[in-house]
Amino acid sequence: MNRSPRPRRRPRRWLIFGGGAALLGLAVGILVASGAFDRALQELTLPLRHQDIIRQQAREKGVDAALIAAVIDTESKFNDVESSAGARGLMQITPEAAKDIARHSGATTFHTSDLSDPEINIRYGTYLLAERIRDYHGNVVAALASYNAGPGPVEKWGGDQLTIADIEFPETRAYVEDVLQRQKEYRVQYAKELGYSK
Repeated sequence: MNRSPRPRRRPRRWLIFGGGAALLGLAVGILVASGAFDRALQELTLPLRHQDIIRQQAREKGVDAALIAAVIDTESKFNDVESSAGARGLMQITPEAAKDIARHSGATTFHTSDLSDPEINIRYGTYLLAERIRDYHGNVVAALASYNAGPGPVEKWGGDQLTIADIEFPETRAYVEDVLQRQKEYRVQYAKELGYSK
C-alpha cells in the first residue's frame, strides 16, 4: 500500500517575526521611556559637541554661542572634514584664512594640521565670524553671507544693509537661512549646555 508522503510542516515564521517585533517594540519603549531615544534623535538632527570651547569663545569674542554652534553644524555637522576647496575642520577654515587669523590674533606658530584641533578651529572660526559681524555693523545676515561666499559678493549685494532677499547666490541664501534657523533651535534645545541657563 502506497502512502502519500506526509506534508512537511512549514516553520511558523510569523511566530519568529512576531517575537522579534515584540522584542524590538519593547526595546524602543525602554529607550523612549529613558529619554535615550530623544537624545539619539537629537544627536542626529541637531548635534552638539565641544560646548565648553563654544561657550568660552562666545564670551571671549562676543558672538552668540548658538550662532557658533549653528555655523559648525551647517558647515561640518561637528565632524573634522575637508572641503573640495581646501577648507578644513569644524568651522571650515581655509589654510590661507587661518594663517591670516594666526598673524592677527597673536599666535606664534601655525601649521595647517592645527585646523583639525577643535579648540583652534573653533577659536579661528569664531574670530572670523566676529570680524565679519563687526565689518557689517552687527548685520548677522551679511556676516554669514560673507562667511560663506566671501566679502566681494556681499559688498555688491548691499554690504551692511544686506537682507536675505538681496543674496543672489541660491546656495548662500540657503546657507544663511539654515544657520539662522539652527541658531534658534540651538538656543532652545541646548540652553543649559550653551550657557543661557543654569
